Amino acid sequence: MKKFVVFSLLLLFISCTGNKNMSPSETAKVVAESFYHSDKATLKNYTTAEGYANLSSIQEMFVEDKNSESDFKVVDEATEGDVAWIKYSTAYDPKPGVFKLVQKDGQWKVTHNGPRDKGPF
Repeated sequence: MKKFVVFSLLLLFISCTGNKNMSPSETAKVVAESFYHSDKATLKNYTTAEGYANLSSIQEMFVEDKNSESDFKVVDEATEGDVAWIKYSTAYDPKPGVFKLVQKDGQWKVTHNGPRDKGPF
């Protein structure tokens, strides 16, 4: 019986901590850092299929040392329903970037920002 209680509590703890709903800006930070540090597993987890394909195809040109600080900062943020736009800056690139995020199954994911997508910035 003790083993069952301990196992149940452990399972409850893991399920609560592993299923954290992150904001669009928190998700953008995770994606930017995993992109520059070549962490493909994390990148895939926080992007849509189109977003992952787009980012991973250009990732090799931007790989940074895993110990380097990203100095990620949100410059601007806009949310319209299930779509969010995050304008951000990092220490790795002097020009600010923009992520388009969509909400899928309660989780924000970075998706492909096409040339026809008119964001707020």
